[in-house]
Amino acid sequence: MSTHYDCIVVGSGHAGCSAALAAVEAGCTSVLIVEKAPHDWVGGNGYFTAGAHRTVHGGLQDLLPIVRNVTPEQASKIDMDPYTVEDFTGDIMRLGQDKSDAKLVKSMVESSREAVEWLARIIDIPFILSFHRQAYEVNGRQKFWGGMALSTEDGGKGLIKAHMKALEKAGVEIWFKSPAVRLRVEKGTITGLVVQTDGKELNLSASSVVLAAGGYESSSELRAKHLGSEWEKARVRGTPFNTGDGLAMAQAVGAKLIGDWAGCHSTCWDANAPAEAGDRELGNQFTKSGYPLGIMVNIYGQRFVDEGQDFRNFTYAKFGRQILLQPEGCAFQVWGADMVPFLRKEEYGDEIVQKIFAGNLEELADKLLEKGLRDKECFLKTVRNYNAAVQNHRAEHPTLAWDPTVKDRLSTQSTAIALQLPKSNWALAIDQGPFLAVKVACGITFTFGGLAIDPDTAGVLSKETDAPIKGLFCTGEMVGGLFHNNYPGGSGLTAGAVFGRKAGGEAAKVAGKSVR
Repeated sequence: MSTHYDCIVVGSGHAGCSAALAAVEAGCTSVLIVEKAPHDWVGGNGYFTAGAHRTVHGGLQDLLPIVRNVTPEQASKIDMDPYTVEDFTGDIMRLGQDKSDAKLVKSMVESSREAVEWLARIIDIPFILSFHRQAYEVNGRQKFWGGMALSTEDGGKGLIKAHMKALEKAGVEIWFKSPAVRLRVEKGTITGLVVQTDGKELNLSASSVVLAAGGYESSSELRAKHLGSEWEKARVRGTPFNTGDGLAMAQAVGAKLIGDWAGCHSTCWDANAPAEAGDRELGNQFTKSGYPLGIMVNIYGQRFVDEGQDFRNFTYAKFGRQILLQPEGCAFQVWGADMVPFLRKEEYGDEIVQKIFAGNLEELADKLLEKGLRDKECFLKTVRNYNAAVQNHRAEHPTLAWDPTVKDRLSTQSTAIALQLPKSNWALAIDQGPFLAVKVACGITFTFGGLAIDPDTAGVLSKETDAPIKGLFCTGEMVGGLFHNNYPGGSGLTAGAVFGRKAGGEAAKVAGKSVR
């Protein structure tokens, strides 16, 4: 067993794999990934994603060369607007209330297209156009919306499978059940890592260490400390092994903490899903993101968010928090029969979620009482008032048409009726049975607070000097300062690849083996 490496990466998720593969590509000849989890839990949170990557692109023709699921005939029936640097930057800053680190955002956004090209060409990630998540058929054409178009075959499972194949080909070692215990440091320079393996501590030396160990979302104690006591009851969407170990290790050697430590990525999640970890078989399918097509009510039958405030991939990462803040931390999503066909099968299939069907609203309310609804009359009043508001708006704006691929301005706000809490887009009356409801809770994905890094090298910054700590790099969900309060869907995997590539390239330079 070797104890010296050019580069050691902590964490086997998408970001860690990207760093390890980039290090080999850049010239490192001995690279090790140490993973706290057993082999059965390889892949970190990346495994539990839909594989979505948000990137700058020039439109359909720009992305066709790197995707595997589009025939020429299909391509002729696709509408996809370009997504520019300004678009991507604007979305992150807008959703982050202009609190995101502008230099970090710039580095990530401007490197995004090159990173996905690298993933496709060098790592052989099986990218596809995300018809099932990011497009609707409108007038016989597939129309993409929300700026994002890429995902991967078989979602996060396919993503991590491709990484494992690439790591084996590149000769990267992976040690499972080998949690990193502490960083080794001499005169301010990282010289290696202490890991626990087979019940013993083992000293490893390395020219550099890349931290890609995720945040603290799997620790109920740390969630309560940083996010608030109510977060103890949030459901963990992904790996149960992200308990803040990497952050603590970095802090112990003087790393600077930065970012939104009170914020996280949290989604509408199946109320019947496991609480402590994601399901390796179902993966991302516990997500319940069909709320823009209907309404959400709490157990007292009251709406609590503007379901049509923005496209789903600009609201889903913050609405989990809103559900958690409701009584008992749960809610119901409700639709009429006309919207049910638009719900994604991988999230709302019969074998995936417990469905509550009813022929009329009175019957639906009675069935919801059995599932936790407390106030039947308030629920019925909420739906009636919502429907009346929708119908009045339609009467005042008869030329507006429902279109889920744009902000169609079909709302609940008219001169006759204006709800205190609007639905700003895609508002259709819930008046056609059979009606459908599902019960949802809050699923936490990852935390936003993390380590300060150099945006060009991914080097971890020192709390004392604000300069990079020599030999220490960071990527993935451990990076702080990139996201605040909210998050544009698909940005996390992209950021992991961007800063993983930077970290791996710098690791080769530190080892004196850079071929770039």
